[in-house]
Amino acid sequence: MQTPNQNPSRATTKPCASSPAEPRMRRREFLRRTALAAGLVALTGPWLRAEESQPRRFDPFETVTLGKSGIRTSRFSLGTGMRGGNRQSNHTRMGREKLQALIRESYERGTRLFDLADLYGTHPYLIPALEGVPRDRYQIVTKIWFQPGGIPEPERPDADVVVERFLRELKTDYIDLVLLHCVTSPNWPRELSKQMEILARLKEKGIIRAHGVSCHSLEALKAAAEEPWVDSVHARINPFQMSMDGPPDEVVPVLRKIKAAGKGIVGMKLVGEGRLRNDPDKRDESIRFVLGLGCVDVMTVGCETIQEVDDFTERVRKVPRPAQAAA
Repeated sequence: MQTPNQNPSRATTKPCASSPAEPRMRRREFLRRTALAAGLVALTGPWLRAEESQPRRFDPFETVTLGKSGIRTSRFSLGTGMRGGNRQSNHTRMGREKLQALIRESYERGTRLFDLADLYGTHPYLIPALEGVPRDRYQIVTKIWFQPGGIPEPERPDADVVVERFLRELKTDYIDLVLLHCVTSPNWPRELSKQMEILARLKEKGIIRAHGVSCHSLEALKAAAEEPWVDSVHARINPFQMSMDGPPDEVVPVLRKIKAAGKGIVGMKLVGEGRLRNDPDKRDESIRFVLGLGCVDVMTVGCETIQEVDDFTERVRKVPRPAQAAA
């Protein structure tokens, strides 16, 4: 009978002495493995060197940071305001089912920033399109329209009242980036100072994460470069001066100044507000130009079909990164 803590097999087992042939076997196995590893290096070395010599290319869905705002999102952003006004756009006119399918399919490809506005009327479409997706997996930018006309009602309530409505329409607890929409005056920081103060307080409370402006004149853009309140700027940029605030050689230095000040830059009108839709060579040229500037963080494009999303993002993937852009 086995007594407690007694193991007969352990008691009768003795360590085996090494046989004289074992060192030779170990040596042969070592040499075999060394030769195999050398062969793998010889086979893969040229491939690895060739791979390393290939230029790194831009990824439309890589994560980028909007200046010092702390907002990390995709390089490509889906715009929803093509021909927008009076709370309508080409996107809303396509119907709820098609627009929500476009948003969802764009998200599934890697889009994380969705560009909305009160002017476009696209708030109610986003959250239902992304049903089941955790809120922190995507970012929302929207814009307050403060000018006369543009939206149905004549009143222009203060930013806190407007943002409260935005939250209800979006069915969300916070908005990542809120912009004052379509600033044109060089004195907009003084003229809109009350709304800027309100948005700053909303940011302190965590209701919005960042604030800024979308610019529609060169003087307004210059003012954004100087204004410390600005976290991020939507700026019109392409090499053809299509729907832009001025010629590229005047706009680009201002964008670089904005970037140097630590502000985010979202480039818009890269496809010339749709005018380059049927010109693939100029679309390529515009994408290369904007990515080559090194100061535009995000590109927002009002694609109206998932095929247009795929076309644009594939063109981004063809652009080699400049040496300073390779991370």
